[in-house]
Amino acid sequence: MGCFVREITFFDEGSLVAVLTTEPLGRALDYKAPQGGCFLGAFVEVPLGPRRVLGVVWGAGESGFDAARIRPIVRVLEAAPMGDAMRTFLMRAADYTLTPIPAMLRLATRAPGLADPPGPRKVYRKGLQDADRMTDARARVMAVLAEYGGVAFTLSELAELAGVTTSVIKGLAKQGVVAEEDAPRDLAYAVLDPDLPGKALTDDQAQAAGQLATAVQRGRYGTTLLKGVTGSGKTEVYLEAVAETLRKGRQALVLLPEIALTSEFLGRVEDRFGSKPGEWHSGVTQTERRRLWRMAGEGKVGLVVGARSALFLPFQDLGLIVVDEEHDTSYKQEDGVHYNARDMAVLRASLTDAQVVLASATPCLETWVNA
Repeated sequence: MGCFVREITFFDEGSLVAVLTTEPLGRALDYKAPQGGCFLGAFVEVPLGPRRVLGVVWGAGESGFDAARIRPIVRVLEAAPMGDAMRTFLMRAADYTLTPIPAMLRLATRAPGLADPPGPRKVYRKGLQDADRMTDARARVMAVLAEYGGVAFTLSELAELAGVTTSVIKGLAKQGVVAEEDAPRDLAYAVLDPDLPGKALTDDQAQAAGQLATAVQRGRYGTTLLKGVTGSGKTEVYLEAVAETLRKGRQALVLLPEIALTSEFLGRVEDRFGSKPGEWHSGVTQTERRRLWRMAGEGKVGLVVGARSALFLPFQDLGLIVVDEEHDTSYKQEDGVHYNARDMAVLRASLTDAQVVLASATPCLETWVNA
């Protein structure tokens, strides 16, 4: 009679679980599952000394300790559990880059307020009224609101960006110059329409787009170099691969060098699919980063356009990663955790049966040789 080992995916209340935290301890710590139990991969809050810290249920506990000294998990956060592929990706990436695993987990949880409840909160955006008088502080608030084009901010976030006290913003809100609204903490992103007509493609572009779409349809891992001179239509070609990914109900990620994350590019994406993608880069507000992190894990954002760190978002079902301008040196993280986003994109895709498209007019030598 054969035997097999089945991994535990749910831990009943009081059972021993190993929790990996973002603290620099080098290993997971044992805790008791909380009331109601918890799933493998659940994001949790645990006691560590006098503090409470963020962690992920990484597996079964080791036992062999004094049970009376093992503390329970404080609570399970209202976020989609981290999937098997994501946990494997973090462990493999840690091994490849010689990075302690807690540091890799910090990369994957770099969104503010993950422990906050999902209830409504006050947000502030540009109102309809004019101020009775305009001071320097008030002008800075209005300049931030104008710069971000209608995006809503939390009170503390808007105050920090404008370099003012919160009382300045509340004063503007009383006059209707700044609108104060109750808003859900996190909303799903608009569904993108892959069947909207794209730009007319040349024969060469259509052939390349067809090959990429066919690779996506197979639902297996593969990496393709998309080489073409500047202005040859590489973006239009790989957006057709994005469209095919969306048709299959999977998520897509387009990585760009930070300098290339322009409103012009995002406008091209919106023209092709009818709605804006999720954005992840240094210019995005903290409120929006939290929303995108959560929606990626719940599968409620179809396309994310971002800088290299977007690779560590907890996608539910990632089917395509495009690394545009793959030769760009900004894909190399050289402080904290050292990694090359191009290499990590290939690793992550291999674990989720996803396709990778490396696009460039001047590919890296390594990419050229591999191709």
